[in-house]
Amino acid sequence: MIGRAREIDILDSCLHSGRPEFIVVFGRRRVGKTFLIREYFGDRFSFYATGVAGVRTKEQLKIFHQALKEYGSAETAAPKDWFEAFARLKALLQQDKIRRDASSGRRVLFLDELPWMDSAKSDFKSALDYFWNSWASAQKDIMLIVCGSATSWIIGNILTDRGGFYNRVTRRIHLGPFTLQECEALFDQNHIVLTRKQIIECYMVFGGIPYYLNLFDRRLSLAQNIDELIFSTYGELHHEYEELFQSLFKHAEKHYAIIQALADKRMGITRTELSSHPEIGDGEPLTKALSELEESGFIRKYQGHPRQKQGFLYQLTDPFILFSLVFLKEKNLHSWQSFLHTPDYYAWRGNAFEIVCLNHVQAIKAKLGISGVETSEYAWRSKKISPGAQIDLLIDRRDGIINLCEMKYTDEAFTIDQAYESQLMHKREVFRQEMQPDKALHITLITVSGLAKNNRNDIVQQVLNGEALFL
Repeated sequence: MIGRAREIDILDSCLHSGRPEFIVVFGRRRVGKTFLIREYFGDRFSFYATGVAGVRTKEQLKIFHQALKEYGSAETAAPKDWFEAFARLKALLQQDKIRRDASSGRRVLFLDELPWMDSAKSDFKSALDYFWNSWASAQKDIMLIVCGSATSWIIGNILTDRGGFYNRVTRRIHLGPFTLQECEALFDQNHIVLTRKQIIECYMVFGGIPYYLNLFDRRLSLAQNIDELIFSTYGELHHEYEELFQSLFKHAEKHYAIIQALADKRMGITRTELSSHPEIGDGEPLTKALSELEESGFIRKYQGHPRQKQGFLYQLTDPFILFSLVFLKEKNLHSWQSFLHTPDYYAWRGNAFEIVCLNHVQAIKAKLGISGVETSEYAWRSKKISPGAQIDLLIDRRDGIINLCEMKYTDEAFTIDQAYESQLMHKREVFRQEMQPDKALHITLITVSGLAKNNRNDIVQQVLNGEALFL
């Protein structure tokens, strides 16, 4: 298995904890939740069942019944409701012959795509609640793992539930996308040959979503794969953007509107600014939608510079979503080649590379040699001085330095000309005057193709190239 060291460590710990465990695995669609659990446990489940999208309670119960039979239930008729289904599961798990994990003696239960089991007007949640609280939670050798991509259901019905599941979840695993290093390992495993610069460009389009990357045809170039998967009418990902939201959120209109608003603001915007959009509004519905988008990994909530007291900002950080918005807006786009070198391409490319860097701050810190230094990361925009300035990434360090990070994606080595040198000096000076930091300000340039040599390079204290993002 590639990556997932933290998640595997959590599963190892729970497997040998000696107490009942109720684990929730959640995250963005296609990120590999089911794959993680099935690869980790192999055939060691005492019971495994999965929900099916779009079918009624009667059909869900039939599917659950088939799973019960596969694991040893002798019942011949499907249960009439979920309470009966979980009563049968309890009886199955009490059999002496039930399969157990060899290393721990655990009875491991995996309920996949849990939200789909809870079809309209079903008693599924109440029955699961009763199963766990009346019996399973008292069994020290029970390990229940539930999983689902419908993040709104998982959050509202399990993680933040104030009823029967309140404080019942023992561990939560929020599965995120692969890093660039893990993407490279996946491509190597699949015998797909790309340069590191091409892998970065690939990440700018697809993000680190394993399902998307596993669709690549190793006989094709990166551009050809993009055309085949996204631009082709019959491509696997041609309609992925629309399906993504509809599968995750029951009423996705507000989520769409939030994503659209964030796509227009590279540094992110405040909740107040979001609520001013008529189609978004304020109150509990906005709070819920923002939480669901954040938990799904589409956006991040982060602190602006604390001295500006602007509160939290929300920023779009999912590369595939950003690319899809550009692709959907430009209806005349028919191929990757037709998109290259257009104004929209350059606008997207600059923003997309910044998002890649924001998703790899730990790698940037490692290359700077400050992995062990306590830091805070901010974005900053001038509010007092005209002409103003903005910095997309500040790394504020406990060792007396603030890295003012500039991120540039160019085809060739980036050149600091006179205009850009003046721009860097202006940004640094405006930040110094407005924020009056008591730390040294180091300009840090992150460029995918390196820096061309000239006599203006001394303005920059550190230069990182694309290789740094693979640490």
